[in-house]
Amino acid sequence: MAAGGEPTVFDEIFARITPDRLLRDPRATGEGVAVAVIDSGVERAVLEDKFRAAGTPIHPIDGALFRADSAAPLPYTGHQSSPHGTTVADVILTVAPRVKLYSADVFGPAGTCEVETVIHALRHAIEVWKVKVINLSLGVPEHKLQQLPRRQALLRAIEEAYFRDVLVFAAAHNEHPLTRSYPAVFTTPLVSVDKGVFDDPLGFAYRLRDHVEFQAHGKGYLGPFAREPATSWATPHLSGIAARILSLKPDLKPFEMKTLLYWLTRGRTG
Repeated sequence: MAAGGEPTVFDEIFARITPDRLLRDPRATGEGVAVAVIDSGVERAVLEDKFRAAGTPIHPIDGALFRADSAAPLPYTGHQSSPHGTTVADVILTVAPRVKLYSADVFGPAGTCEVETVIHALRHAIEVWKVKVINLSLGVPEHKLQQLPRRQALLRAIEEAYFRDVLVFAAAHNEHPLTRSYPAVFTTPLVSVDKGVFDDPLGFAYRLRDHVEFQAHGKGYLGPFAREPATSWATPHLSGIAARILSLKPDLKPFEMKTLLYWLTRGRTG
């Protein structure tokens, strides 16, 4: 409203930007949007079977394995290093079933990864796979980035994504709210996500606090820990929501998407 209480053109515009109008558009399926899941790999056959049985077949899942001791990515065989990445991918496909999904396995059998491996996967997703959305449901503990050059290198990779019009969604830290988790604290060039509980998988909220901007539905649908609320499951919900929007307007830039997500939360409650 203007100072005098009269509606302005902005009120008219924002009144038309509603979650139902955008997110429930039948064309908002994620079609034409490439998404990278940088995580612990994806069990391809499990997801193909699940969505085929549900009557919503998915695009073939491609990917690569990234290891600290290998300069080049290793071939993706359709398997996971651990179930975490499959749960994340399942959330994205549940929300946006027609995305083209890429699996970047940065953990391997050891179950750990280095900052440099994550950076390698980020750049590969941007430059080779040409993705529009990157989901990072992993966090690098602050103690691993005490060395300033490592922290700067990770920030540069996130900034490269931003300036290449690639959206990066990163999970906030679950267990220790007083401990910062990277890269989610790099708020400006990415979208940081905390967990919440929403009646609708397409529900989310803007709740700014300590480097975290958004909350999304924090429960998954597939895997041993999927029903435990976690930022790992909230992040792919918002990634999938962004993919739905991008299938309607593929040329949205990251700052435009973040602004649009904010406006879609106006008047919403979790």
